[in-house]
Amino acid sequence: MEEKNNELLYSWLALIVVVIGTFMSILDSSIVNIAIPKMMAVFGVSMNDSKWILTAYTLALGAIIPLTGYLQDVFGSKKIYMFALSMFTLGSMLCGFAWSNTSMICFRVIQAVGGGMIMPVGMSIIYELFPREKIGLALGVWGIASMAAPSIGPTLGGYIIEKMDWRLIFNINVPIGIIGVVLAAILLKDSKKRAFKSFDIIGFLSSTIGIVSILYVLGEWVSIDWGEMRYPMLLTLGCLSLVLFVVNELTHPNPLLDLRIFKLFDFSLSQIITSVLTLALMGGVYVLPLFLQNIKGYTAMDTGLVMLPAALVMGILMPISGNLFDKFGAKPIAVPGVAILGISSYYLSTLINMNSSKEAVIIALCIRSVGIGFAMMPINTAGMNVVPGNLIGKASALSNAIRQIVGSISITIMSTIIQGKTNYNYLKLSEQINVYNNASNNTINVLTKAYMYDGQSQGTAKSSALSAMTKMIQGQATVDAMAYALCVTSIVVTFAVILILMMRNKKIPKKANNKRELKRNEGGSVTVE
Repeated sequence: MEEKNNELLYSWLALIVVVIGTFMSILDSSIVNIAIPKMMAVFGVSMNDSKWILTAYTLALGAIIPLTGYLQDVFGSKKIYMFALSMFTLGSMLCGFAWSNTSMICFRVIQAVGGGMIMPVGMSIIYELFPREKIGLALGVWGIASMAAPSIGPTLGGYIIEKMDWRLIFNINVPIGIIGVVLAAILLKDSKKRAFKSFDIIGFLSSTIGIVSILYVLGEWVSIDWGEMRYPMLLTLGCLSLVLFVVNELTHPNPLLDLRIFKLFDFSLSQIITSVLTLALMGGVYVLPLFLQNIKGYTAMDTGLVMLPAALVMGILMPISGNLFDKFGAKPIAVPGVAILGISSYYLSTLINMNSSKEAVIIALCIRSVGIGFAMMPINTAGMNVVPGNLIGKASALSNAIRQIVGSISITIMSTIIQGKTNYNYLKLSEQINVYNNASNNTINVLTKAYMYDGQSQGTAKSSALSAMTKMIQGQATVDAMAYALCVTSIVVTFAVILILMMRNKKIPKKANNKRELKRNEGGSVTVE
């Protein structure tokens, strides 16, 4: 009994090490987003140049994630996790010393090499530490870092930028990262290395070119001039590379990412459901800050404080939902969670207006967090639980690669919806400004008199009134478009409920689950042994 308790204590201490790394890597991404205007001023560059600080990090993440599973098989998860955390810490230290925009971009790539590996390796380590029948609670605790960090980032970043030296957003990672590496060396155990396999060079090159090309185009989507040949060429290159990647992975004896995993029904279904939930999550993470800062006029720190309670609620619920998953499975937890998420997203869309109070927005966000907290982690866990032990590393890398791409696609979808709906709303509202509309005529007359009272001539005052009216219409069109985008996510979420009900939700036998292997039979069929 004492030996069992010691083993359990070790597992939880090792889990804390994984949580530290995961929290650091995700928190840093959201903090840097807030710091971009400050870096533009310090380095004296335009928005077009400074956005590469974010873009380079995203592209490097997309390139390194597919490689993670192979590196784990060759070197073991402990060594790769320590390497990843060391690279992230080194990159953070160098970013803190960056002297120009170019140097910051280079150092962010180093940071991304480590940051991209931390999550997939961390998930693999958790599956090595805990038996499948107790994995829900462990992943729930780990999920505190992966789900709460994006919401805490704006608050912490806003405070640092307003009250302290902006470089602290990078430097703060250094001591924490060093402690994390030391603890990892002490607490983590070396996983069993698998027989050395030939490196899938075609898979690596095709996945890197495909993912990087598509992520780049998605990041530029809203402002793309399709008359420039590089964008259609990059999109075509990316799609063809991914087609080559799929063909190669299905025929290669030792693929970089084993796409046979998709033949496991619950795993494939969990990836689709998670993608739908990610779109809903981005509805809040992307749209709300735009509304609060650009429309309501909040500072970055004020926006972060509005979103902080929801992050705390999500953090509290993650281990609770994980523990409930261990007892009841995914469906009884995830279905109510998704229902809450859909209803609260629709309610939040009704609060996207100039008359909404801060308290009402906070309550709506907290209710959404209840839904996400109950839905996201059980679905992920249910999908990963059907994956055999010999493929956990590659399944984790595959899942994180999908999440990275879906996150970019979600932002692109939200941006496209908002921009398209804004233009449509503006045209519809503008049609009402004519000589036959008494309300618009009265508003213009009142504004004209106000400008004349300030000393403008009648002609100038009339032009100023029309200009002010145009801004009002543009603002209202944007607000309505943001509300519409959130409403769309609430409708999409209902699709996830149907998919959750289709999951098989089978219990995995104790003790045997970590030893199962996925094998290919003659004719290409797959069996779990």
